[in-house]
Amino acid sequence: MAHSAEYIQRLERLLEVTRNLSANLDLEPFLQSIIEVASELTYCQDSSILAYDEECGCLRFLAAPWYELDALKPLKIPVEQSVAGWVYSHSQPLVVQDASQDPRVDRNADKKLTFETGSILAVPLIFRGETIGVLEAVNKTGKAHYTEDDITILETLASQAALAIQSSRLVQKSQQAYQQLIELDRMKDDFIAITSHELRTPLGLILGHANFLLDGATEEQKEQLDIILKSAMRLKEIIEDFSNADNFKNGVARVRHRKISIDRLIQEIVLSFKDLAERKKISLRTDVSRANLSIEGDAEKIGMALSNLVKNALTFTNEGGHVLVSAEQLPGYVKVMVTDDGIGIPAKDIQSIFERFYQVEQHLTRRHGGMGLGLSIARDLIEAHGGRIWVESVEGKGSRFSFILPHNLSQVSAAEKVFTS
Repeated sequence: MAHSAEYIQRLERLLEVTRNLSANLDLEPFLQSIIEVASELTYCQDSSILAYDEECGCLRFLAAPWYELDALKPLKIPVEQSVAGWVYSHSQPLVVQDASQDPRVDRNADKKLTFETGSILAVPLIFRGETIGVLEAVNKTGKAHYTEDDITILETLASQAALAIQSSRLVQKSQQAYQQLIELDRMKDDFIAITSHELRTPLGLILGHANFLLDGATEEQKEQLDIILKSAMRLKEIIEDFSNADNFKNGVARVRHRKISIDRLIQEIVLSFKDLAERKKISLRTDVSRANLSIEGDAEKIGMALSNLVKNALTFTNEGGHVLVSAEQLPGYVKVMVTDDGIGIPAKDIQSIFERFYQVEQHLTRRHGGMGLGLSIARDLIEAHGGRIWVESVEGKGSRFSFILPHNLSQVSAAEKVFTS
């Protein structure tokens, strides 16, 4: 009965400790608390935690009494010839009541510390079925033997340690991945800025000389020069997309608010794409339900956003298809829609369609041109006005890109609160 009362007290202490442990989020002090409690509840001289190191293929000390840790950290405990290694390999607890009689006891730590290991209880650290390390309790006081109760207590603490170690590793990996993404994004921004800047001068020379040669060229030469000019203009569009994307990413572009007519802007944009629509044999028309749809905004930038949407619709609509640009009045807003009956967007790509450089088609099987910047730029331009843009699409049936713009600057601040919430 006395033993039962003592065991209940130990369990109560274990419960109290594990509750308090959860409040400590830093790994090193957390593991130090684990080994202190392990020594206390198993009546041992010392406890330690070892974790498997993939680089050396061995076990290394993560936690030990503070006055021993610096000496133990450089040690490499072999998996093949050590008690900790046996526990790690077999994922089972191991009790060594007399260390002098067991060849698996590694004496490297003893030599470092002028310490003599007399007995060991070791249990595996297991996380989701994977053994990641070992928790050891060394030298039972009074040369007593380890009990099943000691194993249960140590296994409970080991589960806490395993969860903490693995969580810390996952957080570390996430932070490293995040830093890599930041660096890649910075490199991409630098590439965009440098590329768009360096290509402008040679492209200007190509366009200038091609136009100069065009004046005195023969019909055959004019055909060749026309190909050069069209290709150069296509490259100019790509460079401008690069530059626009970089400007809006870095906040360089400013929005100049003036009163503009959305319905008139729609008519101008659609008219500019009439030739392209006719060449592709696509019906391009407008439907503005109400005249004088006016807002305060930057006509050039809204026009650029709308142009990108119309161009996108024409690009991904097959011959004989239809593209409709429409607008309507909403309370406090004007809504503009570009609807097509083209190839549509796969459901898996909907969430990513406005990301920079995102391509729905694989680069080796693409049938359509573009750098994947048009929709990203459109989003930046609309959001710079305090508006929002989205897409609805069914693959094989078509897409509808919609955006809303607030009437004026006072509506912009109200919109930001609504959209943020």
